[in-house]
Amino acid sequence: MDGKLFFRAISRFVAGLVLVGLLLFLPAGSIRYAQGWLLMGILFIPMFVAGLIMMKKNPELLKKRLNGKEKEREQREVVLFSGIMFLAAFILAGLSFRFGWLMLPFPVSIIASVIFLAAYALYAEVLRENAYLSRTIEVQEEQKVIDTGLYGVVRHPMYMATVFLFLAMPLVLGAFLSFLVMLCYIPIIVKRIQNEEKVLAEGLQGYEEYRGKVKYRMFPYIW
Repeated sequence: MDGKLFFRAISRFVAGLVLVGLLLFLPAGSIRYAQGWLLMGILFIPMFVAGLIMMKKNPELLKKRLNGKEKEREQREVVLFSGIMFLAAFILAGLSFRFGWLMLPFPVSIIASVIFLAAYALYAEVLRENAYLSRTIEVQEEQKVIDTGLYGVVRHPMYMATVFLFLAMPLVLGAFLSFLVMLCYIPIIVKRIQNEEKVLAEGLQGYEEYRGKVKYRMFPYIW
């Protein structure tokens, strides 16, 4: 096992765990925010397990997933806007719990949790299919076009999974106002895909043919 990679991955995991906890429970003014604990559980437990699996079976993929430094200016803007969106959504969820702002009934949180976990499974399948999935937009050395499995249905199945993940999060938290904030993810991810496809078309051999073969970007028969 790569000790340096393990330490880096664990450090990122703990930092994310602490940050999300603070963003939720400090504005909530209480640790009795049940939906907050529910999200923490379904978000970080599968993340920890997936990290261990990647550490053992595909450490190179884990390295790529830990690299978040974008080279493209447009993608740096996407990362910035996404960060602002998440900060606003989590803080607003805590405040909604604290002050009772349009909180949704708990059964909604349970249904959203099932959707979230299903999207997590979809995300894991995409990672299994595509070993080139860096967090940053780039054409890697010896990269090939993946056109099997989910990639034979839509060109960006990972982003399809993240749409369900991110829109389910505020519903798990029971915070309708946070859900409205998270809707901003849709134009953000559209911007990311448009730039990513430009980069791939210019630098990845066979990508233009793949775009002609697989018509839809994220959702079959929609877009």
